Amino acid sequence: MNSKYRGIACIVFSAFCFSLMSVFIRLAGDLPSMQKSLFRNLVAVFFAIVIMKKQKVGFSGDKKNLGLLVVRSLFGTMGILCNYYAVDHLVLADASMLNKMAPFFTLLFSFILLRERISLVQGLAVAGAFLGSLLILRPTGLDLSRLPAFIGLLGGMGAGIAYAFVRLLGTRGEKGPFIVFFFSTFSVLVLLPFVIAGYHPMEWWQLGSLLLAGLAATGGQFGVTMAYCYAPAREISVYDYSQIIFSTIWGFLFFGQIPDAMSLAGYVIICAMGVWIFLYNKRRA
Repeated sequence: MNSKYRGIACIVFSAFCFSLMSVFIRLAGDLPSMQKSLFRNLVAVFFAIVIMKKQKVGFSGDKKNLGLLVVRSLFGTMGILCNYYAVDHLVLADASMLNKMAPFFTLLFSFILLRERISLVQGLAVAGAFLGSLLILRPTGLDLSRLPAFIGLLGGMGAGIAYAFVRLLGTRGEKGPFIVFFFSTFSVLVLLPFVIAGYHPMEWWQLGSLLLAGLAATGGQFGVTMAYCYAPAREISVYDYSQIIFSTIWGFLFFGQIPDAMSLAGYVIICAMGVWIFLYNKRRA
């Protein structure tokens, strides 16, 4: 399997894991966003350590990449916090739609940072997938002048920029497990004082839900990190929209939600865009 196909497989796996994370975050109930984010990253730290030891990856990266690691971690932490804040304060469809802006920012900043050119077909495929997601999510009266909506947009931007820096770090020799370890540790250290100051007592089932959310998020984080280390954003970012399909399946299984005709039309468009860009890249290769 070449690097491009590995990148596709990793980003679809990441979307699967992140969809599970959303289920467990919702099942955890009414807890502060920072507390949810802390547990998400705390679990990731331990798994990153285990994987790094297994793969014999060092706990110190190249010193010349330290600044990039910090910037990636800052934007990644911002993305998580803003996304959770939006989920808590907006209609869920609005928050999800804003978070799906991440691939666009990834493409943009991959062009800025890596000079990765975007062809017309690739750009149209990503835009088509975005329109397909609109059919599924159908944001209700989104007003960007509202603070929560603006914060949700910042979350999508933060995630997209963070993924672009992951790609840059991958091209500069940093290993995926170390990138995840650095980011997760950075986030835990930043969030810990705020969580201690405003800690919300939890029931055992809430703790279990957060631990499972952290486990799923760890799988998603490793998946997306490896994906952008394997392949350019222009070739794989469209497959991130598969998360919408996974989320709809979980919504039916866990919450009894049945998709309507517009949602099904969105699935067809997203899958069609994925097949289109896949065939286009295969012809180019």
